Amino acid sequence: MLRIISGTNKRKRLRTPQGTDTTRPLPDFVREAMFNLLRGHFEGETVLDVFAGSGSFGLEAHSRGAARVVLIEQNKKVAAILRENVEELNAGDQCEVLEADALGPLALGRAPNPVHIVFFDPPYPLINDPARRDFVWRQFSRAVDLLDDTGYAIMRTPSPYVDFVPREKDPEYNDRVPISLEVENALGPETHEYGTTAIHLYMKKQG
Repeated sequence: MLRIISGTNKRKRLRTPQGTDTTRPLPDFVREAMFNLLRGHFEGETVLDVFAGSGSFGLEAHSRGAARVVLIEQNKKVAAILRENVEELNAGDQCEVLEADALGPLALGRAPNPVHIVFFDPPYPLINDPARRDFVWRQFSRAVDLLDDTGYAIMRTPSPYVDFVPREKDPEYNDRVPISLEVENALGPETHEYGTTAIHLYMKKQG
């Protein structure tokens, strides 16, 4: 069961898709740890929640005082549930659901600019796939450019975040090769690991 952890909507339930693996909500303990790390960064601020799913991050941010939240979700059924969550929380004046490709131009075109907090929660198969992950990181880099001077962009990945590469001399076995977390226009990351999940915090380079 997914609930808002704190704030004006504390303990209110969020609807989630049934019988589907299209969303992977943040576990409560990870969400709580993230918001503790970012304490003081939501009241009156703008938030962009990319790959929003049921809205567990963006709607938590709203509950904790965010002034404007844009939630991006491409899946039509999931976006419909997300809109129901926004309606049930009476959050329609502050929360906008954008049904769009998170990696397309519309997603960032409708984002707050500047934005104070950006959260990317891409599906693990997407961010693990060497042929597709670069699209995620490039879009993330573009989102970093939208940050204000004190804001944070956060990327969620599996932990450990590695490629499994067959050994040259013994291809029956794989070596675990760390995947680069460098973002050219960003400072960071500051990485926090929670079991099989990691979050990586970045700030925009100045000048």
